[in-house]
Amino acid sequence: MSIDPRRLLGLAFASADLLVELQNGRVRLALGAAQKVMGQSEAGLTGKVWPHLFHADDQPLMDAMLNCADDGVRRGPVVLRLGGPGNRHVRVILRALPENDGRVSLAVTAAQSAGPPLTAGTLHPRESFDDIAKGLFEAARVTGLELELAMVEFAGLETMRGGLTPGEAAALDLRVASAVRAESHGGSAATQLSPDRFALLRTRDDRPDNMIKRLTRMVSAEARAHIVPLEAGGGSARALRALRYALDDFLREGLKDMPPMTLSEAMNRSVKRTLARAGALGVAVSQRRFNLAYQPVVSLATGQAHHHEVLVRFEDGGSPFALIRMAEEFDLIEELDHAIVEQAVKKLANDQDRKLKLAVNVSGRTIVNETFVDHIGRLLSKHDEAKGRLIFEVTETAAIDDLPRANRHIQSLRSLGSMVCLDDFGAGSSSFAYLQQLSLDIVKIDGRYVRELADNGRDGALVRRLVELCQDLKIRTVAEMVETVEVADIVRAAGVDFAQGWLYGKPADRPSPPLRPAPAIAAVARRAGASESWG
Repeated sequence: MSIDPRRLLGLAFASADLLVELQNGRVRLALGAAQKVMGQSEAGLTGKVWPHLFHADDQPLMDAMLNCADDGVRRGPVVLRLGGPGNRHVRVILRALPENDGRVSLAVTAAQSAGPPLTAGTLHPRESFDDIAKGLFEAARVTGLELELAMVEFAGLETMRGGLTPGEAAALDLRVASAVRAESHGGSAATQLSPDRFALLRTRDDRPDNMIKRLTRMVSAEARAHIVPLEAGGGSARALRALRYALDDFLREGLKDMPPMTLSEAMNRSVKRTLARAGALGVAVSQRRFNLAYQPVVSLATGQAHHHEVLVRFEDGGSPFALIRMAEEFDLIEELDHAIVEQAVKKLANDQDRKLKLAVNVSGRTIVNETFVDHIGRLLSKHDEAKGRLIFEVTETAAIDDLPRANRHIQSLRSLGSMVCLDDFGAGSSSFAYLQQLSLDIVKIDGRYVRELADNGRDGALVRRLVELCQDLKIRTVAEMVETVEVADIVRAAGVDFAQGWLYGKPADRPSPPLRPAPAIAAVARRAGASESWG
């Protein structure tokens, strides 16, 4: 039966606002609502270089899709930003028909933003990838969308990158990020886990072998991948948890001989390994098999150490941050916090000069438990000489789920003579809510903002505004990760009270005076009269 071409055109327009045909990357034909979708007429689009119609940050993604469009496989959909004024997005699906003289057919539809924009050559960080995955899992549950996780490893990519000039390495990273994004759902569901390991969520409408060939060709490095299907009916919360375990497993182990076949298998295998490590951590905590390190926190008015932060170091040399996160996950964190405070109080009690002050970290999960406050009360009643010399830094590694209760406990600690600091301000999404609802003595500014101060960009403005806010609230500030004299001068000029970082000393096995670079000693004039009491 012959089909009227007009019927075929109608069917095409039922799934797209605009139909475009390219040849060698240029628009050969445009049919449909071109003005509405692209901001140009059909005639105006004709002859244009198609990738150049998009935002500069999304052009490499479009290039990557076109460069691998000669295999007859449907690609997309991806959501891209258009170039020019405004913030408009389109959804693009393309396919190159076999033996079609380099012609590519595209279906284009107006679309909403797929999330925070990415700059050229970047992928979403792991935290954002979790959020994207959560949304996709929910969409899959509602719409029946079939998703799978692709764990991709490029053999020798890090070595290849090391042998290039900075410009060549940047071009390689751009090519890699664009190629990985082009394989992900919507062009955005991808993340980088290590220099040569990546993960992406994609729909099950293309053979994995095709994806591997495209990635290898685009990057010029052998790509290997393992596909883990998303089980239907598992629920978005369970699926997200399984995905996290799968990615952690992949990050640690890479693609081994027997990678997991399903997310459930990946989760179960990783959980067993994690439980083994958690058991070892529990023994280390209960038997106090850890050491304390001390890093000076320096007064920017005097260049002298005001106090030292206590940092935990485990005997097995494992990452303290990773082990603390594990302690929170397996409800070991309160016991660890208790143990560290006990060691710190003993250190204060044995200080003959009674001048040493120590700051200890307290998890957001611990601060809401009354047993912690009771424990501190008993410790300080037993070691009265430690009163007024113990500071608590409330961390955001675990969110505080009951701010009113946390504030009551903070005030109890303050009534015992201890100061309380909000650690890593700006690292979590709830920082301002904490500042609003918790009565504090100190705020420690997250180091990622401090390190960029020398560039005098947006982070510098954020730090200055935050310092002004804290001054209005009668709260002192600490800048962490101060590593250069230049940054120290900037935070001092911004009104920050204290600084911590390698400029003043790395963590050591005993509290030591800070390294005192000449600029830190000389720059006492502006705040020379500032009181050094914590009251």
